[in-house]
Amino acid sequence: MNSSSPRRLSILYVSHLPASPPRFGAQARIHGLMNELAQHHDLTALTLIDEEFDAEECRRHMQAYCREVTLLPNSNGKDGVTKRLLQLRSLTSTQSFERLRTTAPKLQGALNEILRAKRFDIINLEFPYLGHLDFRQAPPGEKTPALVVDSHEIAYDLARQFAETGATSFRRAYAGINWRKLRREELKSYRDADGVYLCSVADEQRLLDQVPGVRTAVIPNAADVTYFQPPPSDRPADGRTVVYFGLLSTAPNVDGVIHFVENIWPRIAAAHPDAHFKIIGGKPPPALQALAGARITLTGFVEDLRPHLAGAAAIVVPLRLGGGTRLKIVEAMAMGKAIVSTSLGAEGIDAEPGRDIIIEDQPSAFADAVNRLLAEPGLAQRIGVAARTLAVERYSWAGAAKTLENFYERILGDMS
Repeated sequence: MNSSSPRRLSILYVSHLPASPPRFGAQARIHGLMNELAQHHDLTALTLIDEEFDAEECRRHMQAYCREVTLLPNSNGKDGVTKRLLQLRSLTSTQSFERLRTTAPKLQGALNEILRAKRFDIINLEFPYLGHLDFRQAPPGEKTPALVVDSHEIAYDLARQFAETGATSFRRAYAGINWRKLRREELKSYRDADGVYLCSVADEQRLLDQVPGVRTAVIPNAADVTYFQPPPSDRPADGRTVVYFGLLSTAPNVDGVIHFVENIWPRIAAAHPDAHFKIIGGKPPPALQALAGARITLTGFVEDLRPHLAGAAAIVVPLRLGGGTRLKIVEAMAMGKAIVSTSLGAEGIDAEPGRDIIIEDQPSAFADAVNRLLAEPGLAQRIGVAARTLAVERYSWAGAAKTLENFYERILGDMS
């Protein structure tokens, strides 16, 4: 694509969740890319919306960059009894829980209406869960649009990991049944698409091992490096607060926080009696709420992460489960923070250990790395400066969107 004058494309975004306002990782990825693409292309959005979201708030925010926004209530998008009944139903179904949860009778009808009324160049499907829908439609006499899937993560592989490491035998058994169904559905979605883009080279290789002929591209997670940036130098970190942030209802985040508190934090607390662990994120389950104490705080969801990150002496990403790349890492890097992560937590981030980030997998070594950052603020500052430089140079949403534009053009060129 000519970078000075890109061809203006008509793009339909289809998703099982709204992109904006972005309050957790998946939303931040969709929002960041859509917001940048809207500078040069015409965007339309069709999305399901669970009861937890404020429909009018989502519509208002998405209309800032979309020409049209259609939000459909998802009757299955509820927690509590509805979710538990759906999980039980999935045990005897040939479909995965994720497929059942995102099946809405009115969605195909709304998609038909949109696709038959206007021709699109690209349909961008977020996640593979809606891959069963009929996307191969266009107004009479028009060419059907290309279908491109944003993988976010290899979902079935994450479910497989949970089948091996789940907290209870029931959860492990349930995940063991579900991930195989999810694998079949997910891989079919990728095979049926004209292209798939992924967050990391590792996830790209996992997909190509299963679907060798698919067109792929790596579009890493990124950050709004103008919004997330270090505060003025007269507002230094407090030298004692260790921060973890993320949506706390997901299995990888719950496992990571519990692992940190049980296996890593005691060594930090013993070495630094004034140290404080702050856990930031919405929807903490009872298992995490029970961790709160004099030196461990759960803030719940916060509207603005920046003051909390700015005051942190270190950011920790002690993940043992997951896929894709962690938005929490690139956002913390953009804020100029020193990060200690596991290898899995930092997967897909092209950072040099020891310069841009600290990587440790063993609990004792992880704790020792955090202790060094608390004891040596100069070291934390040097790593933070390097991390900020890396984020600006390689992990901005503008750069990620440009790579995605090029991928769209490659697909359209191959299909012409």
